[in-house]
Amino acid sequence: MSVVPVLADVPLNDDTVSPGVLGFAVFIGLLVATVFLLRSMNKQMKKIQAPREADLKQREWERAEAEKAAAGKPAEQPAGKAATAASTGDAAKIEKPGTAPSDDDEA
Repeated sequence: MSVVPVLADVPLNDDTVSPGVLGFAVFIGLLVATVFLLRSMNKQMKKIQAPREADLKQREWERAEAEKAAAGKPAEQPAGKAATAASTGDAAKIEKPGTAPSDDDEA
């Protein structure tokens, strides 16, 4: 008994679907592309330097200490843009330390 005569006895009609070699090749191509994308993603994820939790707590503590020190000495604030913006009630224009002034502040 051979397999070839059994396959020849199967009638083909419009409902029979066979992806064949082309379908297999496309599937393997997608699988290979997925493997390369995953490898690339892992390399990129290793490059990310997220701050550690201890660093975040230290920054929060330093910011809180700076706010306490600033709250204790309100008379020593410079009379710059921050004081002007606070007196006009425009809190959005108060600059935070370490940030560049925005373009709309010059108007």
